[in-house]
Amino acid sequence: MIREQPAYLLVKDRSNLSHIAAGLERETSIGVDLEADSMFHYREKVCLIQISTPLQHILVDPLSFDDLSPLSPVFADPNILKVFHGADYDIRSLYRDFDIEVNSLFDTQIAARFLGIRETGLARLLKERLGVLVEKKYQKRDWSERPLPAAMRAYAVQDTCHLLSLSRILEKELRVKGRLFCVEEECELLSKVRPTPPNGNPLFLRLKGASMLDPRGLAVLESILQLRDDTARRRDLPPFKILGNEPIMEIAERRPVTERDLGRIKGLSARQVRMLGRSILKKIDESTKLSENELPAFRRNTGQRIGAKVSKKVKALREWREQRAKEMGIDPSLVCTNAQIQSLALAYPKSLKDLEGIDTIRAWQRRLFGSEICYHLKGIG
Repeated sequence: MIREQPAYLLVKDRSNLSHIAAGLERETSIGVDLEADSMFHYREKVCLIQISTPLQHILVDPLSFDDLSPLSPVFADPNILKVFHGADYDIRSLYRDFDIEVNSLFDTQIAARFLGIRETGLARLLKERLGVLVEKKYQKRDWSERPLPAAMRAYAVQDTCHLLSLSRILEKELRVKGRLFCVEEECELLSKVRPTPPNGNPLFLRLKGASMLDPRGLAVLESILQLRDDTARRRDLPPFKILGNEPIMEIAERRPVTERDLGRIKGLSARQVRMLGRSILKKIDESTKLSENELPAFRRNTGQRIGAKVSKKVKALREWREQRAKEMGIDPSLVCTNAQIQSLALAYPKSLKDLEGIDTIRAWQRRLFGSEICYHLKGIG
């Protein structure tokens, strides 16, 4: 196994960044990764940008200066391939913090999935494909810390210094299997994702299990979630470090009335009861006094009703998907997601032309599976 500590350039001012960006514009491909502080602050932010070329490794410190505009043309240039691993979060973060858009993306994690690789973590892929051993011990550290320790900077470089080599290996394997065009389309779609802006909806809509509560329980739940959010914002901490989801759900279900009752809530520490107990009990009391017409309601998505014929089509498509995925050695959800199967069953396409009108189906899926999908649906009638 190879353990490397590659040299790198740390960029902490705009003038150096402009010089670096000019050089990057002459590259044909770069490896990219980000480090953020979502585990430590209320509003997460990008704390480090790692960029690797075939000849150098660059660490850009966006906390030292706030103008990263010299990098925008590099990331937008369709002639420069940007290699990421698990790019969804990175694409959203670059746009959110710096208005940077990414064109010409190659995601090595997506590539690995289309190759049927079960363990698609970067460390595992580097070990299996390149014989490189990297450590992940700094993955959950606070990347907003300054000065950033040398060990963390060295760790950050490891996440990009082998990406270009890895991408070439995976691309070659995809070409052999005839699946490169699938990955290219998925990466093109991924490059267009954007962060979800605040919409003013109740916080309980994001919490698993909220739909099981009655309106009074929802009122309590929302009030505690709002309390947690306000406290997290004030203390500049992620909400989960104020109160966990499970104790909040239990509070909404049991609606304790004393601090002793709160102490019986699983997952709620004595310190949390001491610091937030009175505020929690006040919120519960206020929620229990709301009139019936003031109580929130959980908006349920009833969706389109599925009859027996459509259910039969769904079952047939799922059976086909499982068999096709087994033949290809990939996860069944790559062949077709459950949502796509339902849309196919409802639309009932009889030809490839009909498939083009179903916007949830990718072009690569029509190319690989279109005739099979129509055939299996036709057989059901």
